[in-house]
Amino acid sequence: MSMPFYVSPEQLMKDRADFARKGIARGRSVVAVQYGDGVLFVSENPSQALHKVSEIYDRIAFAAVGRYNEFENLRIAGVRLADMRGYAYDRRDVTGRGLANAYAQTLGTIFSSGGEKPYEVEIFVAEIGDEAADDQLYRLTYDGQVADEHGFAVMGGAADVVASYLKERYVDGSSLADALGLAVAALGHSANEKGDAADRIIPTGDLEVAILDRTRTRPRKFVRLRPARLHELLGDRGPAEHAPEPGVEPGAEPGADVDSADDTDPPPLAPPIA
Repeated sequence: MSMPFYVSPEQLMKDRADFARKGIARGRSVVAVQYGDGVLFVSENPSQALHKVSEIYDRIAFAAVGRYNEFENLRIAGVRLADMRGYAYDRRDVTGRGLANAYAQTLGTIFSSGGEKPYEVEIFVAEIGDEAADDQLYRLTYDGQVADEHGFAVMGGAADVVASYLKERYVDGSSLADALGLAVAALGHSANEKGDAADRIIPTGDLEVAILDRTRTRPRKFVRLRPARLHELLGDRGPAEHAPEPGVEPGAEPGADVDSADDTDPPPLAPPIA
């Protein structure tokens, strides 16, 4: 009778962590920046159908990098958990901290389980308060660890390079236009093989941008920024940024912001969040 192959628990956890990190690093980075009136999310995402940033509840947003089907299942489960808690108790009982803890339990359980592969995802959960000091931004990793971030945070792709750029230039309480310009510049910041700067301009059409705006009078504070609004906020960043939008005549009035809609979500396939 052959002996089963033995792998130490330490080596098993290391292999699972390396597997998850490699999958996450293949995705493009997502930047979250706290500005004077809320929280800004920016990602380089040419797809118009697959969103990395979405609304969870009135004042809560969700952003993720990694394998799309996995973090989409987590997002849907979070929306349903928030709706159920708000309906059963009160809308004020739905908090970013509670959702972050629920996600941490789910990701930690999956990572520790030997029966399935770890999720190749990292997640932001953000909630805005009535004042800037009350804003909360949590970063969750593939193994369920939770970090309370302040000012800005980056995940996925070249996160270290982007974070270093932001650390040198971030200013607390900046305007939306300044925060957006900084986030886009950070995403385009890179270095060549010699270590010299090789920055690039990301076309507006390749950006996915959303905000939690505390100045909004509606209960739902989540807003996606359309390309027309991005042109207005970013200003002159090079000729690539001034191509007219498809179906919009030059000189036309910019389109209005719209809320995200999660009403037609398919049923979740991920394990339920406890």
